Formats: sequence, C-alpha cells, structure tokens
Amino acid sequence: MNTVLIVAAAVILVVAVLSVRIVKQYERGVVFRLGRVVGSRAPGLRLLIPIIDQMHRVSLRIVTMPIQSQGIITRDNVSVDVSAVAYFRVVDAVKSVVAIENVRAAINQIAQTTLRKVVGQHSLDETLAETDRINVDIREILDVITVEWGVEVTLVELKDIQLPDSMKRAMARQAEAEREKRAKIINAEGESLAAAALGEASDTMMAHPLALQLRNLQSMVEIGVDKNTTVVFPAPLMSTIGELGSFLAREASAAREASAAREASAAREGSAAREGSAAREGSAAREASAAREGSAAREASATRPAGRDRARSARRSGQELTWRRRSRGRWMWWSASTADGAHSPPSASPPLRPPAAAPR
Repeated sequence: MNTVLIVAAAVILVVAVLSVRIVKQYERGVVFRLGRVVGSRAPGLRLLIPIIDQMHRVSLRIVTMPIQSQGIITRDNVSVDVSAVAYFRVVDAVKSVVAIENVRAAINQIAQTTLRKVVGQHSLDETLAETDRINVDIREILDVITVEWGVEVTLVELKDIQLPDSMKRAMARQAEAEREKRAKIINAEGESLAAAALGEASDTMMAHPLALQLRNLQSMVEIGVDKNTTVVFPAPLMSTIGELGSFLAREASAAREASAAREASAAREGSAAREGSAAREGSAAREASAAREGSAAREASATRPAGRDRARSARRSGQELTWRRRSRGRWMWWSASTADGAHSPPSASPPLRPPAAAPR
C-alpha cells in the first residue's frame, strides 16, 4: 500500500514537473498540442499537458546580425567590397516559428542579396556619398520580405566599403586635383583683389611721384634686415629717379620764374619812383626858373632907363647894338657896327636882361 502511494506520488510529481513551464519577460511561448498551434503563452508560470503539449520559446529582443563583406560591381563598373550590419526583432512569435525554419539564417541570406542588388544600382560616388539612402532602400526591401515571417528589420547600416588600391590612388589624385583647383580659384580671387588694390595704389603714386620712391626704399630696408650683401634695385627705380630730377627741375624753373617776376615788379616800381622824382625835380626846376625870371624881370625893369640912355648915346655915336643871349639866362650886348666899320668889345657890365624893345 505504501509502495503504491509512493509510486502515485512520484508519477504526480513527474507530471507536475512536465506540465509546468516558465516564460521569461523577453520571450513568448508557442504551444503545439498534438502538432497543432494552440496559441502563444505570455511571460510567467504556464501549465501544459505533459506529453501532449509542446512549447517553443521565441525571443523578442532585437538581434544584431552582421552581413559579411560582399564583392559588388557598381553601376559604373567599379569592383568594391561592402559589408553591413542589420538589426531585427520578432514581432509575431507564431509566424517566426511556423512560417520559416531558421529566421536568423534566412534574414542573413536575404540581407546579403539585397545589399548586392541595391549597391549595384548606384555608382561609386553615390555609394560613398549617399549611404543613408542606400540603408533606407535595403531596410524597406527587407521589411517587405520579412513581414511574412513575423520579423521586423529595424535598421540596416553599411559598415565598410573596401576599394581597390588603384581606385584609391585615382581618388586620391582626384581629391588632390580638386583641392588644387580650389586653391587656384582662391589664389586667383586674391590676385584680382590685389590687382584692384594695386591699381588704386598706382593712381595714388602717379599723383605723388615720391610715394613710389619711398616704397622702393622700404623694400630695400626689408631686404637689408637679414644683412644681405647683395642689394637689388628695382628697374622702375631709375625712371623714378629721372622723374624726381625732372620734378626738381620744374620746381627750380618755377622758382626762377617767380624770382624774375619779383625782380621785374621791383624794377617797374623803381622806374615809377624815378619818374616821380624826376617829375618832382622838373616841377621844382620850373618853379625856380619862374622865380629867377621874375627876379630878372624886376632887375630889368629897374635898369631899363639906363639902357635906354646907353642906346640913345650909341645911336648918337653911330653904333648899332646887338643883343645876344648866353647860357644860364645871362644877356650880353655887342656893338654890331660903327661909323668906321670896327667892332668894339662887349661892355664890361652888360645888363642882365635886354630892354623891352631892341635898340635900333
């Protein structure tokens, strides 16, 4: 009796152990009863019918699946090796168990073929520059296929793109040429701005000839900073020196012209002063002459009776008087003729002025 009870208890214990299942939080249990799917079991403690029910646990966590490198020929006939990585998770546990045998292997294979197909539709430049669009295209294609398997592909990323060595060298040369082109463009723009600035500077130097000389001297100072024994004279320096000489010559000529003008003005002023002095002297002389004439007239008026007496006496003696004027206003008389034709010497004391009427 005790043995029977012990056996019964052991059987019950075995059945209980076989019928109890624990489903974890990140899992779902797919239950098959006599080969048919009867549903899925949520996380927790679940009881099954021993031997009749079978349960397959399916993980719902996101799975990281690397896609091995694939040799792909791009649209522009460039051979590249592309590797990627895919992320997926099971959204329907029943489909993932019933629809496909090994969901992981299936997704790996379909991801490789899809990667080769999508990358082959793009050129090398597009593959290198538009990886985001390629990732989206691959994920959309995989989603369409894996949705029937109860799997959702959450993300696909291109991990590595291997180029041939010859292509790497060609791309390096292309990048170098592109950078040289940009450098030349920038240099040309700088030269254009510098030429405009130099044009403005040349206009300023044309207006101020000494500015170029000063600039050349500054360049010579900069050359001499390193204590060089060779001094380089720019070619425009000699022409600048010639222009400087002509400029100084023009300044000297202008100074001489200004001095000559000042001398001519002074000469004109001196001539005008001399003419004014001569006029004043002439006026003084005329006044003095008029004064002397007035004095002589008064003396002649005083001596006129004596003259008339001498004239009468001369006529009586048969002499004829001739009056002549000498220099400095002096008057003398000579006896022009006598009765016997002889000339008599002039009077010792002739009158200063002739009489009003010449004696006859």
